[in-house]
Amino acid sequence: MTEFKLPDIGEGIVECEVVEWRIKEGDVIEEDQPVVEVMTDKALVEITAPEAGRVTRLYVPKGEIARVHAPLFAYEAEAQIETETEGESTAAPQTPEASKGESAGTAPAPAEPAPRPAAASTSETPPAVGLGPHGRIPASPAVRRLLREHGLRLEQVPGSGKQGRVLKEDIQAFLERGGTAAAESAPASETASSTGEAEVRVEPLRGVRAAMARQMVASASTIPHFQYGEELDVTELLALRERLKPVAEAQGTKLTLMPFFMKAMALAIRDFPILNSRLNEAGDEIHYLPSCNIGMAVDGKAGLMVPNVKGVESLTLLEIAGEIQRLTHEAREGRVAAADLKGGTISISNIGALGGTYAAPIINAPEVAIVAIGKSQWLPRFDSNDAVVKRAIMTVTWAGDHRLIDGGTISRFCNAWKGYLEAPETMLLHLG
Repeated sequence: MTEFKLPDIGEGIVECEVVEWRIKEGDVIEEDQPVVEVMTDKALVEITAPEAGRVTRLYVPKGEIARVHAPLFAYEAEAQIETETEGESTAAPQTPEASKGESAGTAPAPAEPAPRPAAASTSETPPAVGLGPHGRIPASPAVRRLLREHGLRLEQVPGSGKQGRVLKEDIQAFLERGGTAAAESAPASETASSTGEAEVRVEPLRGVRAAMARQMVASASTIPHFQYGEELDVTELLALRERLKPVAEAQGTKLTLMPFFMKAMALAIRDFPILNSRLNEAGDEIHYLPSCNIGMAVDGKAGLMVPNVKGVESLTLLEIAGEIQRLTHEAREGRVAAADLKGGTISISNIGALGGTYAAPIINAPEVAIVAIGKSQWLPRFDSNDAVVKRAIMTVTWAGDHRLIDGGTISRFCNAWKGYLEAPETMLLHLG
């Protein structure tokens, strides 16, 4: 039996959550066949079989945490299965006890994996609780974390290990028997149940959502944010987009407003490079970045992701649109490559796509600025002759790192960006 260990996925990742098994014990698998999907704090990763064979054991159940370099599943290689089959007819005679129950000429059942500790005491009732040398129920940190994830207390689960130690297998068996936190909960929970109150549903915070939580806490607590709002008149931009949409569609690309936002931003950054910089960890150097890699927040299957379009300053609108289409699709499927998530220099959050008008975004550290774009609305405005006209108005809200950017800088930068978007034909003067 060969153990397949979870490979090093990169990016310093040491563990991930098993999202979906594509196989089950006893299945025959082919080389490079997808066997399991795991969720890291970056993206959803599909792991394939290293070689053909037969699955003998799945070590990590769906929803559990797998650790890098720890066994993920076990299998018998195809060559090993063939060798065992050929050797059956020449095998040494078995003792009556060993061969009892086997039919002549049939292959013996595959070797069972090492029995779980809980299985060894099936004829005995495991102690409900046990006390270790320090008067506590023995359990590893991983087991205690698993208990917390399922809303269980240590004393609820009968331990089958030495001195009543609670093992992962004990928790799994407890849950399979229908055990829940409410089933053997404290009297307070019983009181709540008797009064008809609904139970609290507990869901572990893992994967991309957990990474986002850590990132947002770090950003909000270490970066002094300030906000700046502005209105954009995108009437002309909408009209230009409508004229260009058929051209883009003929080349298999969907043209939204986002490519225009990104291109205009890259042009404005040429005059305000501080918006495309970052502060070093010591806080005593400003690093001006050579490429404008604009991130966009996408509410995907795995949670909020911010992939970025690399080198926007050197791409055409059509090329930017193609990259946006690719990254949006991959983010919504939770399969963004790590390279597409790294190296962002400034970000856009398009809340208007969901109907929002205003937002106060949090900077995606170590970047120094982010803008939230609201929905466009047809509103009355005065023209140069004081006549009321209908215009498409969009609200944008910037968040800046006040250690590097002040109100005057963000205002001048936003005016330059706004100028390109309100008169989009002026971008032609600066395209390479």
